[in-house]
Amino acid sequence: MEVLVKRLLVPTPGSDGEQKKPHSIAYTDWGDPQNPHVVICAHGLTRNCRDFDYLARALQSDCRVIAADIVGRGQSDWLEQAHDYDYYPLYLSDAISLIAHIKAQYQVKITLDWVGISLGGLIGMFLAIQPNIPNPITKLVMSDIGPLIPEAALRRIADYVGRDPRFKSFEEFKQYMKAISVFFGPLTEDQWNHMALHSVCEYTDGSCGFRYDPKISISFKEHEIKDIDLWQQWDQLNIPTLVLRGMESDVLSAETAAQMQKRCAKVKIVELPGIGHSPMLMDENQIKIVRDFILS
Repeated sequence: MEVLVKRLLVPTPGSDGEQKKPHSIAYTDWGDPQNPHVVICAHGLTRNCRDFDYLARALQSDCRVIAADIVGRGQSDWLEQAHDYDYYPLYLSDAISLIAHIKAQYQVKITLDWVGISLGGLIGMFLAIQPNIPNPITKLVMSDIGPLIPEAALRRIADYVGRDPRFKSFEEFKQYMKAISVFFGPLTEDQWNHMALHSVCEYTDGSCGFRYDPKISISFKEHEIKDIDLWQQWDQLNIPTLVLRGMESDVLSAETAAQMQKRCAKVKIVELPGIGHSPMLMDENQIKIVRDFILS
């Protein structure tokens, strides 16, 4: 089945207060475009919107599902200046522009839920506590991310992000992708192949690389790597939230998940054995957990 990818031109706010050249973000659009129950999905640090094809197929009969490529990833534009990837209000600005764009297509009130894996979950958390977004978020799903991200996990991620390796063939690329993504858990060969097909960039010399801008690693290069503490933001969260935790995760510890539960009465934690960072919401069990939460 052919999946249509749409594009939206959005502003590029800079950390210096200047508006840069606008950039476009790509997104897929599943289900009835008039369905007022909208689910927006956002992927992890180096991933892309096509990771959500499996979840979107399972939800599209009940919801309209929008899955977006974060700027610098997938089919979205790359930013001209590396430092702009380090300006986190830009990610919120892109998400708010997308929400406004979708909401403007309706004459009726919409219900908006957010599903985010890793970085996409953090963007959802920040959106959910914003006082004036175009449409409030009703429910939030966060896959293997929380308000405390340990230094050791960040160092592991920094070790491969931004390296821009090149490979002689697609198969060589896929095997490398599988090796660095082993913590995603037991995926089928079809799922690995799907991920690789939508993650690869084929160059004119016949080599293959990743379909994301290596400059997204700027944060790891510019700042001292240490624990990221977002408890202040987490404590403002006041909507039903589902947190999926890979039990082998080095990003979301059992202790942090327990604190999340204690500090937010509306959170539900589900732990998944045999998976690290992060559950990709592709297998039937994970999809059912998310679908039941979204539709309950």
